[in-house]
Amino acid sequence: MSTWRRKALATGCLCLCWTGTGLAQSDAGNLPDAPIPKSAAGTATEPDDAVCLKNLPRRILSDQKDIWLFPVQLARGRHILPVLGAVGGTAGLIVGDPHAMPYFRTHAGNWDDFSDTFDGTITGAEMGLVPVTLLLVGHVRHDAYTTETGVLSVEAYADGAIVDLALKAITQRKRPRDVAPGAPFDDTFFNRGKSSFFGSSFPSGHAVSAFSLATVVARRYGHHRWVPWVAYAAATSISLSRVTTKSHFPSDIFLGGVLGYSIARFEVLRR
Repeated sequence: MSTWRRKALATGCLCLCWTGTGLAQSDAGNLPDAPIPKSAAGTATEPDDAVCLKNLPRRILSDQKDIWLFPVQLARGRHILPVLGAVGGTAGLIVGDPHAMPYFRTHAGNWDDFSDTFDGTITGAEMGLVPVTLLLVGHVRHDAYTTETGVLSVEAYADGAIVDLALKAITQRKRPRDVAPGAPFDDTFFNRGKSSFFGSSFPSGHAVSAFSLATVVARRYGHHRWVPWVAYAAATSISLSRVTTKSHFPSDIFLGGVLGYSIARFEVLRR
């Protein structure tokens, strides 16, 4: 397959990538809270979509249904402008990737300290600890709000991971570090890496996870003005480190960030 055909197919995949936004139900957050149903004995019962660990599988399945059916909303003319912005931004970066990555190939040493600080394995473990910490703190302190935030973090993390792995399997993009020394970076899509999932570069799973978790924390604790700044700064640093370590292209982390934010903001938190 020629290079321009690969790029055309990759750009076409962006419409599928944007299904992760889950914008279809974005207005639902403005509706009043539904009354808690009661059993026949008159005791209040927990609604099926209540934010708790027991309901996580049901909530995640519902989220995925909304996410993958998002093209139906596009066909109805909804959310066209944000989708065009995301697709256009990602497509533009895909075109620029072959020109940006040679810099990080030849100047990798300039970023050693930054890359070591945000090592992929370390940051992956740290992101996994975010929902675990929230759940533990909420349980120990009997803080329902913190516990609920932990559950929402798990939900956003899982939703993002599912979409990320599916898109990796479809796009099969070679990682920058797997491109032979001196070879160009312009023939990377549909070029199988080490494995269908973890060897594929597009999009960045770290960026998806970082921005989904940052969005949940920032939105839930936004009354502390410093929290959104810290959350999004950490997510941005983690994402950029994936470029300096030649694990991802700039377009990978851009789309990953868009997906992570959109899934958390417009799907997980809308309810």
